[in-house]
Amino acid sequence: MMGTAQIWRPAPRRVAIFRALNLGDLLCSMPAFRALRQALPDARITLIGLESAVPVVARFKAYVDELVLFPGDPAFPEQAPRAAELPDFYRGLRARHFDLILQMHGSGARSNALVQAMGARRWAGFVPETRQQEAGRLMAWPDHLPEVRRYLALLSYLGLPARDAALEFPLSAGDDDEADRVAAETGIDLGRTIFIHPGARLASRRWPLDRFARVALYLAARGWQIAVTGSSAEAELAASLVRQVQLPVVNLCGRTSLGALVSLLRRARLLVCNDTGISHLAAAVMLPSVVIASGSDVSRWAPLDTARHRVLYAPMPCRPCSYEECPIGHPCARGVGVAEVLAQVQLQLPTGAMP
Repeated sequence: MMGTAQIWRPAPRRVAIFRALNLGDLLCSMPAFRALRQALPDARITLIGLESAVPVVARFKAYVDELVLFPGDPAFPEQAPRAAELPDFYRGLRARHFDLILQMHGSGARSNALVQAMGARRWAGFVPETRQQEAGRLMAWPDHLPEVRRYLALLSYLGLPARDAALEFPLSAGDDDEADRVAAETGIDLGRTIFIHPGARLASRRWPLDRFARVALYLAARGWQIAVTGSSAEAELAASLVRQVQLPVVNLCGRTSLGALVSLLRRARLLVCNDTGISHLAAAVMLPSVVIASGSDVSRWAPLDTARHRVLYAPMPCRPCSYEECPIGHPCARGVGVAEVLAQVQLQLPTGAMP
């Protein structure tokens, strides 16, 4: 049931959420979208986000009715801004007269001004500092909470019940059919397959490729089947990893849709990856994982289930890092050794599971 905060009176019928972020960020906010839908079953819910959200929104029709594309802004690094489109973008949003816009794009230091320019009757969300809080509407950014729980905490602050932090990723029969075809074509035996994902959007968030190769070689030599994943933009990275392993490896980089990839992950044995979007996909389908976190804020982004998902990292005073390339030799990544990763891999595989 809805709370009594002023923003819910009268109950909003047209609600927008500003969250112009990429795959992993969106997946981490879906528990909050789910809670919002449960509280507002009759509202039309619009996500104001990036084009990369299109395949995600298509799967979460139960929670999101439409996507409005954000042209970008110089303050946000996720995409190059299309400045010429911004006047029409804001004009179009103001003409829609949303009853409520929720700011779920960070602390609000840069995003609150954008949300206010969208012209909703009411808006609510995060603010950077405690002194800016307003009961039932503006919540100080909870920097201590994991990402999934931050947005649930916001809805709770606004008066809605929001406790279920479980991630999800709906799959269709078509996803499973495509995954089955890919498995047949490539000879993947999912019961003995370990996925390795060497990519991440920033180079500074990638564990050294030669270390991924040594992990893959060790496991392949012991009978595990290795499948390498990545986006089409990461094709050379994946190909280089395959070349370094020098044993049979299945290269799936750019060969599957997102849904088929998740269907394959759901039936595999383990994922070894960087701290990037695929780690949240693994959490959504409960695939055990070993995650190497280079430069990221581990307390914010690590999966909540620490038994199923083991996160390795080297503490560094410069975390979190937003450099494309590390200027000081990448000590956060090089501080995690191959032996540490393999030790966690072996703990994640049941006793006697080696093929």
